[in-house]
Amino acid sequence: MAHSKSAEKRVRQNEKCRIHNKSIGSGVKTQVKKFAAAVSAGDEKTANAEYKRAVSAVDRAAKHGIYHPNNAARQKSRLSRMLSTLQQKPD
Repeated sequence: MAHSKSAEKRVRQNEKCRIHNKSIGSGVKTQVKKFAAAVSAGDEKTANAEYKRAVSAVDRAAKHGIYHPNNAARQKSRLSRMLSTLQQKPD
């Protein structure tokens, strides 16, 4: 339990920030899932559009400190590998 007013305020601020960061992380996961669904469906046009959105969401999360930069780089690398496998498939 907080022992001073400033500590109580810090607890309130931390909770607000935690909820905000959680919503951004959840949004990133949603974009990645949409991209993965487009790849598994084999729709290259949709996958390209979702790839751009997913990478942008990961970059924003990393920029604001919600994701570690190495984590963001790893996720983007995985996304690009998924996209390249889709583009290499013969139709």
